[in-house]
Amino acid sequence: MHPQSTQRLHFSQWCATDLDKATLLWGDPRVTALIAKDAFTPAQIKARLELEITSQTQDGVQYWPLFTAGGELIGVCGLHSSGLAEYELGYHLRPEFWHQGIATEAARQVIEFAKTRLHAVRLIAGHTPRNLASKHVLEKLGFVYTHDVFYAAMGVEEPNYELVLRK
Repeated sequence: MHPQSTQRLHFSQWCATDLDKATLLWGDPRVTALIAKDAFTPAQIKARLELEITSQTQDGVQYWPLFTAGGELIGVCGLHSSGLAEYELGYHLRPEFWHQGIATEAARQVIEFAKTRLHAVRLIAGHTPRNLASKHVLEKLGFVYTHDVFYAAMGVEEPNYELVLRK
């Protein structure tokens, strides 16, 4: 199960045979520069794919792959469970799809999925301090800054946000 597709975005699910697609996304150092200190190695890409598959199996969520209507991989947008009825929202897009409103459009679908399918209480999200585009997306979606959290993968304090879905 995954969020509903839109007119220009199609959500799917990762499977073990998707290593080529995972490599296209997480093998691009322009993508991983915003989520890790160094480019992902082939072993890290495989581990990330396995993490997403395991997350779907265990928690019913993952960073779902996104495709164009023509089947081209855009990136991912989805959730990871961070506790009872709380999820972390995240997205990673291939550079050729940056600054087109895709992260916002995809995240809206994921938020709707979290509300209606998961009955989530709140979502959390963060971004690398230099990624002002992600800050803008989160604010546009209604996320509110709460505090900074040390993000070990980048070795920096990262702004953390929340979106309360129900009380």
